[in-house]
Amino acid sequence: MLSPATTRFAPSPTGALHLGHAYAALLGHRAARETGGRFLVRMEDLDQARCEARHEAGILEDLAWLGLRWDGPVRRQSERLAVYRVALEALIEEGLTYPCFCTRGAIAREIEAIANAPQGPDERQLTPNERRARLAAGEAHALRLDIGRAVERLHGAELRFEEAGRGPAGESGMIIAQPGLLGDLVLGRKDLGASYHLAVVVDDADQGVSLVTRGDDLFSATHVQRLLQALLGLPAPRYQHHALIRNSEGRRLAKRDHAQTLAAVRAAGITPKEIRQQLGLG
Repeated sequence: MLSPATTRFAPSPTGALHLGHAYAALLGHRAARETGGRFLVRMEDLDQARCEARHEAGILEDLAWLGLRWDGPVRRQSERLAVYRVALEALIEEGLTYPCFCTRGAIAREIEAIANAPQGPDERQLTPNERRARLAAGEAHALRLDIGRAVERLHGAELRFEEAGRGPAGESGMIIAQPGLLGDLVLGRKDLGASYHLAVVVDDADQGVSLVTRGDDLFSATHVQRLLQALLGLPAPRYQHHALIRNSEGRRLAKRDHAQTLAAVRAAGITPKEIRQQLGLG
């Protein structure tokens, strides 16, 4: 008999849900209910410049329309900045971070190109005196994880995580983590408080999430999140990375491409049962 699984659906309220979101939510909900576990909803709303209350309300309405019921109140990351700061301070005290004076735009461009150049930004090469001078001048900055030092802190220990489904390359079973896959991660900055990677591992541990169901586009993120779990002494859940839902042209559904929303599907008279059948989750 399977142990009760605690799963979560954690969207960013920056737009409406589409079929890809529906698949992720339904998959997590089914895993929880089939094992007698819990299904949680968490709003990853750290970017307050883009997140809106109307989008959160629409997300919850869509989930209810799909027939999903979540356990406990909805968690909002924007209300937990002090908790993330404690985790960040622990990494700072261990000497595992350094200030980066990149703009948000530069960081965004780096993330897009990370597969080709994951070695980290030029700011890592600044001397201690240069950093102190720029900090003293009040320059805006982010804090990055020094991957080299972080890996050294493992003292040669091999990190693994359990892939319960099948990852994008067909992986299953215990996967050897590659901590440096995304380079020197941004862990936080003054205008956001904490990064996605830091907040998600803290919240998963705090909420007792035992199975993370998400798209295989986040498979690489699991490798570096496993490193953060080890550095912070947090438990590692099991992971199930599922194939992405794509449109008729083979492109993954995404908010930025104006994928058809669940609200539009609902307005067209399509039922939740038909959605489940279309997604292979009938």
